[in-house]
Amino acid sequence: MRTRALYAFVLAFLALVTGAQAFEKIVISAPGPRNLSYLPVDLIPAIGADREEGVLLQIQRTGGGAVALNNLITRDADFAVAGFPAAMSLSSNGGDVIGIAAVDDAPMFVLMVRSGLKGHVKRIADLRGKVIGVNTSTKNSKTTSQQLAELLLKSDGVDLDRVRIVPAGQSWVEQSSLMISGTADAVMGDEPFASRLAADGKVFFLANLADPGTTQRISGAKFLHATLETRSDMIRDAPQKVEKMVRMMVKSLQWIAKHKPEEVVDQLKVTDPEERTSLLLALRKYPNVFSRDGKFSTRQLQETEVFFHKTSEGDVKAQSLKIESIIDDRWAGRSQ
Repeated sequence: MRTRALYAFVLAFLALVTGAQAFEKIVISAPGPRNLSYLPVDLIPAIGADREEGVLLQIQRTGGGAVALNNLITRDADFAVAGFPAAMSLSSNGGDVIGIAAVDDAPMFVLMVRSGLKGHVKRIADLRGKVIGVNTSTKNSKTTSQQLAELLLKSDGVDLDRVRIVPAGQSWVEQSSLMISGTADAVMGDEPFASRLAADGKVFFLANLADPGTTQRISGAKFLHATLETRSDMIRDAPQKVEKMVRMMVKSLQWIAKHKPEEVVDQLKVTDPEERTSLLLALRKYPNVFSRDGKFSTRQLQETEVFFHKTSEGDVKAQSLKIESIIDDRWAGRSQ
């Protein structure tokens, strides 16, 4: 009896291994998990979009888009999803990165301040002398979070040498621990983590890109944030992989567009009550955060170039970079 059971187990295991071998492995690096801007990445395997393409998608989680891009250019990943201003920063420093599909349709960033400073910090200028967390950058690329934080600080007359910038990661564990412990005074953070901390009374919002009052102060405020990126050698040597990856992403975006927030959260198997509540709140609060089809918007690309050039004043290489030079829209397409 035991022999028969063991034989059945071996057969099942071999079938599983054989089936897995039939799938093509693709590695994608992205911040998370369950960061609102990057949910379409999380959903690809959850809805089976990878298996439909004969792919076994492996997701590398990182603490920032710049880290995801570094994984891409060091060939630890085939693709990355990161804010496109961060991709431009990498490209201006010699990195090989090409945008192949839009993921977000609106940037979601919140400058949150720990609640113990309420009454002391009333405007961005009051952050002078404080510790500010941003999504983790690398030596070759600043995250979009850091670019935005620096732009807001300078626009309110704060010299960057008068604040201390620290890595804040891009997940609930990383950003909440910085705020709750008081390790940072403020974080240029992400949803749904910012709203969850605010609901718990741990932080208050100083600036929010969903608020017109904030965006009026930012050149190119409607920039392209989360974007699917790859390298030029992938496009040259493995165009079929690129095509599959874009199709998987578009399937995920279309699935989100056709389903209610509750169905999205259920599909991701979010069971923790607090996490579930905050994610549902964010999906309802920002219904237009995601692209519906992965197409690049010419208008949004122009905004992104304006934003990047504004955040890189004084950098000759960055100022000369044209966004169209690192976009390949043959798979995702283009809209106005």
